[in-house]
Amino acid sequence: MRVLQNNFIERRKTREINLGGVRIGGNNPIVVQSMTSTKTRDVEKTLEQIKRLHEAGCEVVRVAVPTEEDIEALGEIVKRSPIPVIADIHFKAEYALKAMEKGAHGIRINPGNIGSEEKVREIVEEAKKKGVVIRIGVNSGSLEKDLLEKYGSPTAWALAESALRWSEKFERWGFSNFKVSIKGSDVLTCVEANKLFAERTDIPLHIGITEAGFGESGVIKSSVGIGILLYMGIGDTLRVSLTGDPVEEIEVAYQILGSLGLRKRGVEIISCPTCGRIEVDLPKVVSEVKEHLKGIKKPLKVAIMGCVVNGPGEAREADIGLACGKGRALLFKKGKVVKTLKEGEMVSELVREIKEMVKNG
Repeated sequence: MRVLQNNFIERRKTREINLGGVRIGGNNPIVVQSMTSTKTRDVEKTLEQIKRLHEAGCEVVRVAVPTEEDIEALGEIVKRSPIPVIADIHFKAEYALKAMEKGAHGIRINPGNIGSEEKVREIVEEAKKKGVVIRIGVNSGSLEKDLLEKYGSPTAWALAESALRWSEKFERWGFSNFKVSIKGSDVLTCVEANKLFAERTDIPLHIGITEAGFGESGVIKSSVGIGILLYMGIGDTLRVSLTGDPVEEIEVAYQILGSLGLRKRGVEIISCPTCGRIEVDLPKVVSEVKEHLKGIKKPLKVAIMGCVVNGPGEAREADIGLACGKGRALLFKKGKVVKTLKEGEMVSELVREIKEMVKNG
């Protein structure tokens, strides 16, 4: 069953789970997640980064828990975090149990590297008692040995079979409070594996392209992979995995969701590509406007156009916009021209009008 999201995308209907008050799956909006890059044992630095992520729009945060020191810090972090905290666990089942004792809202494990089925089941039984959400992580880099032998490499079917296998075990053990992530660094393999899994279950899926990379290449790779899945109606939560400050992941995530009409947050700037018709330094204008609008959360479409061919039409369709010509620009609001501006006042007047719109709701 699918749920109509907009005129083009029908989201896959999944069961609903509750992660520390954040509802995932069902008819709920796609949840934006990230992961801290700090050492979790450094409580203050970790909480400062969580605060920045929250202000940027992050709704659930994951923290690495590779040592006993990190476990000890977890309780204070959970208590003071403005958003639900997921403990990221690898290799040591006892850390998952201790993380739940410390109040973690969710546990992320790769069953393939926990050690044994008995240990995984112990984690599941404790999560069942405490009402903790588990995320089953299936990654191309930590696939079970028997599946690697069967398929020869981390193919889409190998990844999907691993996720289906563990999902069936969780449900056989009487546990349904979980979601699944199937990730790899190869876009098409990742997309196909998620598609295979999604066709066979109603389990919520966390999507993303793992190890996407740094800067522009990472953004492109993530946008393509996540965008394809979202267009197919697949995805209940997502993370854009970039090398660098995790706050950047949040902005890209909302841009991906916004471009598909799935969630709107912040200012969307529409600007034309530069060409020989342009009579204004358009990159400079756009850059200055964008800098002034940082921090605005209200969904707003702003057009900054550089010539008379498409400029008036695009500016008219936006909430507010400039149609620039030689030495001057027309300022549009809600489809109507409200004033003509000189080149030197275009940025300041546009920014002032936008902030006025935000202030007045």
